[in-house]
Amino acid sequence: MRILVTQGIVEIIGPIRQELLSGVREHAQYGRLRDLLRTFPDLKIETGDYEEAATFYNRCRSKGIRGSATDFLICAVAVRHDLAIFSDDRDFLGYQKVLPIRLYPVDQGD
Repeated sequence: MRILVTQGIVEIIGPIRQELLSGVREHAQYGRLRDLLRTFPDLKIETGDYEEAATFYNRCRSKGIRGSATDFLICAVAVRHDLAIFSDDRDFLGYQKVLPIRLYPVDQGD
């Protein structure tokens, strides 16, 4: 991940920011993470991204693959911007079987 950040190739959307900050219990740690994340501007989410996320949800659901609305929104924005998704969430491996997403190998990001 450090390489991605130092090379300036990290993109983020608001729902990812929210997920990263949710559940941080210590106030000081929350503040540090919030301030670090503020260095990355949010990619704009467009109406078509929400529509594509719903399409992705329906496509996966028809194949028995379940996921969250946020995950499918991440997929939709990543596809529109031709970005690889960096996540250790194994659900994305299932989505990749059905959706035109690319995953960034997490082990290479350390």
